[in-house]
Order: sequence, then structure tokens, then C-alpha cells
Amino acid sequence: MDTEEVKDSQADKQERQPYRVRLPGFISDEDVGFGDVIKRATAAFGIRPCGSCERRAAALNRWLTFTGRHPK
Repeated sequence: MDTEEVKDSQADKQERQPYRVRLPGFISDEDVGFGDVIKRATAAFGIRPCGSCERRAAALNRWLTFTGRHPK
């Protein structure tokens, strides 16, 4: 195996799909990330987002996604 092939296979393992939770009736056709849900909830309480909040939201979005439709 070539070192480039090893790096490519490791990159494929690191970029996995987020877990999907189906919530029909609560979520429309577009997917909503968990980080976006937390961001909306904290904004509703009047907490202003900062730079680390954006990084946290992005990380949570990569981890968990809410969807209202059936998986394809």
C-alpha cells in the first residue's frame, strides 16, 4: 500500500455521516442540525453567539441531524 492510499482511507473513516433522528411532524423537509437547534434555543433566551459557539454548532451538526422524512 502506498502512503497516499493509507491517508485517503483514514480520511474516509474520519468523514462519516451524522446520526439521523427522524421527527415527522416537528421537522419540515429540510434537515436541521443539533448545533442549529442549540443555537436557536440560546438565541431565544437572549444569549449572543460567539466564535466558539459557531465551532460548537458546526461540531454538533456533524454529529447529529434531525430530519422529517424517510431515509433514502
